[in-house]
Amino acid sequence: MKKTGYCARYLICTWLLLLFHSGYAQDTSALIFYTAGGKILTMTGNQPTYVESVVVQHGKITYAGSKAHALRYKKAHANMRPVQPGEVLMPAFIDAHGHVVQDATTADLTDLSPAPYGTVNDIPAIQQAIQDTIRKSPTDTAIIIGIGYDDSRLKELRHPTKTELDVISAAHPVYVAHVSGHMGVANSKLLHLLGFDIPGATVPGGVIVKDGDGKPLGLVMENAHIAVLLFIQKHSAAPDPAKVMQSLLRSEKKWFSYGITTLCEGRADPNAINLVRTANQQGLLSGDFIVVPDYDLNRYQLPALKPYYNKYDGHFKIGAIKFTFDGSPQGRSAWLSQPYLNPPLGELPGYAGHPIYHHDSAYQFVKSVFQLGMQVHIHCNGDSAIHEGLHLIDTLKDFVQKDMINVLIHSQVCRPDQVPLFKKYNVMPSWFPTHCYIWGAWHRDSILGPARAAHISPLKQGLDNQVLFTIHTDAPVTPPDLLTAVYSAVNRRTYKDNQVLGPDQVISAYEALKAITINSAIQWGEANTKGTIEVNKRADLVLLKGNPLTDDQRYIKIIATFKDGQKVYGK
Repeated sequence: MKKTGYCARYLICTWLLLLFHSGYAQDTSALIFYTAGGKILTMTGNQPTYVESVVVQHGKITYAGSKAHALRYKKAHANMRPVQPGEVLMPAFIDAHGHVVQDATTADLTDLSPAPYGTVNDIPAIQQAIQDTIRKSPTDTAIIIGIGYDDSRLKELRHPTKTELDVISAAHPVYVAHVSGHMGVANSKLLHLLGFDIPGATVPGGVIVKDGDGKPLGLVMENAHIAVLLFIQKHSAAPDPAKVMQSLLRSEKKWFSYGITTLCEGRADPNAINLVRTANQQGLLSGDFIVVPDYDLNRYQLPALKPYYNKYDGHFKIGAIKFTFDGSPQGRSAWLSQPYLNPPLGELPGYAGHPIYHHDSAYQFVKSVFQLGMQVHIHCNGDSAIHEGLHLIDTLKDFVQKDMINVLIHSQVCRPDQVPLFKKYNVMPSWFPTHCYIWGAWHRDSILGPARAAHISPLKQGLDNQVLFTIHTDAPVTPPDLLTAVYSAVNRRTYKDNQVLGPDQVISAYEALKAITINSAIQWGEANTKGTIEVNKRADLVLLKGNPLTDDQRYIKIIATFKDGQKVYGK
């Protein structure tokens, strides 16, 4: 018996060895990464684990282990890629929540980003940037749009007003959109075209900020902001489809340049969905695009989208359905249980934000998505919105299918008592720790006060409560720079004054890297194919200059990004 068992094992091993050898001998697409002073980080397990080599064939990882074993089967036609000293090869990053189509469709608008990502740092600079755009405008009545201004980082520490936009041009409707994507400022011309200057004008679920006499000041928020965007879309010249497609592919390359091979459009309107589907049908996409349709803008098309839910058609799939329950804390439109430290323009002391939906409407809308057998991503920034999202999903648990992974996006102002509820209700948070870096001082000094600000994106409490979470960039709110998000999770230092915001919430670099690799794969239901370097997983890989476990992640360079074994960025 022992002899027979030994022979059987010998024959099986010989067969596998021949198969392994034959694959390399015949497959001209073989790619072998091997350590030559650098490291290969697999992201498997609870501690950093390394291998000496990775073999890729037909877009998949066929071997991960010793260098001697892999090189033994090296053939002249195999593409050998050494991992040099100071380099780290690891799984490519996965976009848990971003807006790649929004990035594409706004790429040609006037960029109003302040430091550290731009140079528009005060209101005169906004005016100058808009004036420069008007000089290039083909008509004297075209709607002029700027994007990405941030009152928290402007010298004046406030929003511009309609009057400050009026002095730029009386003929052109002008709109400047806030970096949060939840608000913006219109000039008098645009306010009039929208009817927002009519006494008593309102927008359900939105705010038209007014002075004491009931006249609009220019700032509009939430659904009023959406109304502006829809008006602009309706009254602007139809975009050139070829140029829009070029912009999408340009944004895809931008995501690749940050090491991301699975891309997300986290709040898609019908045009965005059709754009990605068309690009996919034409075979133009290299990355995997996960699209999350906005419920309000797609509610009647959801049954038609169901066949694409959680299942790729080429490089396209529907990942979830998006709801937005409140606004942004940095813009002071998140829905809180306690007042803002300083109320926003047009509000009185005691203001704590507001919900987008009435509770009964939210209940019916989310229930209808669950009844279709689809999961939800709910934008919840303030603790009141987080409460609504968590308890709504728990109330509807009988309609939640076993394999659904429901996510609360951002979950910024999360109270300590709320963190354990994510585990209890089987809900996954996707936190946004870059807030600590970019807006940390603003939250601490102007928005939330020190105690609440110190607990935004409570990653360590999440770990302590065994809450599985991802982290994201919300690009283009910030660039799709997940390594800076990792830096923020590990350090929680503010950009403005380099102070640590909530030292008890810092986590290790390895846990932060898990949040953008294997945890994100789990969020999207793709843990069997992505997120770690393991045999039979897709060869989505990124080669870094620098060690993300020990170096300042902000300064690590992306050398090359590989999607299904093919290089899509770098050298």
